[in-house]
Amino acid sequence: MSPTTTDEPARRATGATVPVLAFAGIVVAVMQTLLVPVIKDLPRLLDTSSSNATWVLTSTLLSGAVATPIMGRLGDLFGKRRMLILSLSVMVVGALVSAFTDALLPMIVGRTLQGFAMGAIPLGIGLMRDMLPRERLGSAMALMSSSIGVGGGLALPAAALVAQHTDWHALFYGAAGLGVLAIALTLLVVPESPLRAKGSFDLPGALGLSAGLVLFLLPITKGSDWGWSSPTTLGLFAAAAVVLLLWGLMELRVAAPLVDLRTTVRREVLLTNLASIMVGVSFYVISLVLPQLLQLPSETGYGLGQSMVVAGLCVAPLGLTMMFTAPVYARLSARYGPRTTLIIGLLIIAVGYGGGLGLMNAAWQTVVTSVLIGAGIGLAYSSLPALIIGAVPASETGAANGLNTLMRSIGTSVSSAVIGMVLANTANDVGGVAVPTMHGFRVSFLIATAAVAVGLALAFFLPRRRPESTTQLRASSEEDANLARAEQALAGEFPSDAALSGFRGRVLTADGVPVARAKVTLIDRHGRQAGATLSAGDGSYALAVPAEGPYVLAARAAGHGPLAHSATHTGHRPVDLDLSLPGETVSA
Repeated sequence: MSPTTTDEPARRATGATVPVLAFAGIVVAVMQTLLVPVIKDLPRLLDTSSSNATWVLTSTLLSGAVATPIMGRLGDLFGKRRMLILSLSVMVVGALVSAFTDALLPMIVGRTLQGFAMGAIPLGIGLMRDMLPRERLGSAMALMSSSIGVGGGLALPAAALVAQHTDWHALFYGAAGLGVLAIALTLLVVPESPLRAKGSFDLPGALGLSAGLVLFLLPITKGSDWGWSSPTTLGLFAAAAVVLLLWGLMELRVAAPLVDLRTTVRREVLLTNLASIMVGVSFYVISLVLPQLLQLPSETGYGLGQSMVVAGLCVAPLGLTMMFTAPVYARLSARYGPRTTLIIGLLIIAVGYGGGLGLMNAAWQTVVTSVLIGAGIGLAYSSLPALIIGAVPASETGAANGLNTLMRSIGTSVSSAVIGMVLANTANDVGGVAVPTMHGFRVSFLIATAAVAVGLALAFFLPRRRPESTTQLRASSEEDANLARAEQALAGEFPSDAALSGFRGRVLTADGVPVARAKVTLIDRHGRQAGATLSAGDGSYALAVPAEGPYVLAARAAGHGPLAHSATHTGHRPVDLDLSLPGETVSA
């Protein structure tokens, strides 16, 4: 499933592209915490029971989990910008549906449509990978990856301010307006990527994954209400296991699967996704604990007695710090690699939660905790797309990052269920009202610390990469990826020749001198460009082929005449072919 590529995107991307994509990511992330300030009032506002009102939040979570990997794959196939605009459009429709209703069922429908937009984040990462020069890609992907936390953190004080001083429906009008603005900016500023994956959309795979995710996430989010040992909860978990197992077996037999499970189980991809779950768990704990601690009356002896708006402002540094860690991540990753940056981020999160156990006695202490944990989560989130992109083909970046974003969502879902259960079981009954206790808050922080420890263990088992060999992680196009691939192939870093199925060799002068930065273009039998790369410093190049058959390799370099050479690729092993400028071809 190799993509067709040109060098056009790098010329079309502008300085506004990254801020616009990051803004789109922040807008869709706002949907996750938009209603947090009014959670306790939802039963009254919607004239329903507390258990029914929770579906307003659960529906957004479920639809986001389902849409994320599907939209990533559709973006790989049909255009990432196109699918980004579709995601934002559905979100706007959902926000307007919710804005015009006070009834439970239409509200759930609207919130479900809003969650659909979560696929915008992996789509934005994929667009950045396809368009940006490598020197800008590290910080850009870091900002886009962190947007899920930035949006969630910034939405809390803004939503609290709106909810406290105006009608709560204004939250949805504001969300719709932000969505329309994001669509307009995307249309004006963001170019479409010409990279496309080969194959077709796996509809049975999408339906199977959707069913499995709903069956799995539903009891996680509703287990506290239904009872964790109830037949309904256990039955749904069992059904999820069966459906996901059958789905996995089906995906292994499909030529163009929704999720390439063989790629997913690679050591680097698997460990990164598992670590993502742990980061998601740790991120959501602080979002659940600190607002409650800040708003509890001081008469409890430990509550800080702050208003809804002040509580939101105290937690806001969580998102702001995540935003400002993007350039810091770029420098650290360029020097030490994304694996090391992930480890540093997890260590900072651990320090934040460890220190937070004793920093719960004043509002300013919660700000310190938010800053520390925000910095750690910002570094950790920023590292994840680089680790994923470095382990999958360029044609699968949208789907792979969609799956990684899904893992973070699963982490937040698990965190919500577990922390909700802990706070409920440790609460004091005061006049029929369950009041969270300091013991429950500290147990929640300890759970977050344990999740971070598991994430650290997983990160230490990730493969080590030299910083100079991570070029492929920051590749702006298939040219850069193939250049990195050639360098890695000569260094013996690829585990098998299968990863280099295509042509490889060196570009030389007529006297046998290596030619660096020579443009090597692969042309298929229909006269279309099937790939392009630049030769490395020692003249080496590597080009993957989309299919077996005859090709023409055209080589060009400054100061040398052009070369066009016909060659045929058969089988699954690379064809070694040295290209001698200006006219002679030498077989390796």
